[in-house]
Amino acid sequence: MKLMLLMLTVSALMLTPQQLSASVLNLGAEELVQAKGSDIQVAGYSVPCLADWNNDGLADLVIGEGGSGSSGKVCIYLNGGTSADPQFADHFYAQSKGADLTVPASGCLGCFPRVLDWNADGRKDLLVGLGDGTVKIYLNTGTDENPTFDSGTNILVNVPGATLNVGARATPTFVDWNSDGMNDLVVGGLDGKIHIYLNCGCAWPIPAFYYAVPLGDFAKENDQDLVVPSARSSPVVLDLDGDGKKDLLTGNTEGELLLYCNVGTNAEPKFSGYSLVESNGVPINLAGTPRSRPFVCDWTGDGYLDVLVGAGDGKVHLYQSKGQAGDIDKDYDVDFIDFAWLSIFWQKTSCGKCAGADLTGDGKVDIGDLAELAANWLAGIE
Repeated sequence: MKLMLLMLTVSALMLTPQQLSASVLNLGAEELVQAKGSDIQVAGYSVPCLADWNNDGLADLVIGEGGSGSSGKVCIYLNGGTSADPQFADHFYAQSKGADLTVPASGCLGCFPRVLDWNADGRKDLLVGLGDGTVKIYLNTGTDENPTFDSGTNILVNVPGATLNVGARATPTFVDWNSDGMNDLVVGGLDGKIHIYLNCGCAWPIPAFYYAVPLGDFAKENDQDLVVPSARSSPVVLDLDGDGKKDLLTGNTEGELLLYCNVGTNAEPKFSGYSLVESNGVPINLAGTPRSRPFVCDWTGDGYLDVLVGAGDGKVHLYQSKGQAGDIDKDYDVDFIDFAWLSIFWQKTSCGKCAGADLTGDGKVDIGDLAELAANWLAGIE
């Protein structure tokens, strides 16, 4: 028994809290994100994400809007609060060639923006999914602190260069799907499938998709093309169950959130069924506001994963994780791994938050933190 405990301690000391974290979503009640005390509500359908737009160290709110007769635009709310307590006031629109960046809307999608550095020049660019099924990249012609964008270019695939097109309602995410060290494009669509475009590295560092066809390959569920129930997939790809393999979270037409856990490998994800993501123990279902489009983030910087969801009401729905006192590795449980982390920082006083081991927040790791951990040992979530 002592040898087993020693082995567990050594293993824990070799990993970071992020690597140890199971990060299974345990979401609390729905909230609506506000600005100046009122619910944020953009024109048409909302598509939220977080990014530090002006490089002030705070996560800002970036929202795609449009559809249902409104043009697609990218709306920015700068965070005037803190990392732990985001606050928003006035908004403005992303700019392209001296005017609001505007794209044609189609049906229930104005635009689907994601912030990234596409061409590795140290400046944030905009990847935008469009209602017609195509995806554009808008390169930053300004600075990283004050972005402004060119007129945009369609993402091309194959040789000599066909336009990437998932048919309708393109919802892209940029992630290393096959674990080869290069980010790929994973795109949802009206058809409910998860379209995969692998980066060939042929134009490194700029992503290139020379060996893909316009519709891409497809994520698999039980060796068949995965099709999200009720269609309109909107993928988020990351490890959500702590097994070291990327999972799939997606919205759909009905306003639900569906979690597909990876039963394959990290280099070759495969799926077998889904579970509905819950809020306070009840499956999320945005009744009357369909077309859920999720974004996973750490809203308050507490180490737990939260979820923003855009929908047909134009609002931004927020589901924050319910944490557990004493949970250092953020796996929603207090156990031996948390004790191992506390032991690393025992009696330290100049280590910031000490990787979360300073449970009492008094600037040191001592008997008070041990008591806090012991009081919640293996308590789990009530």
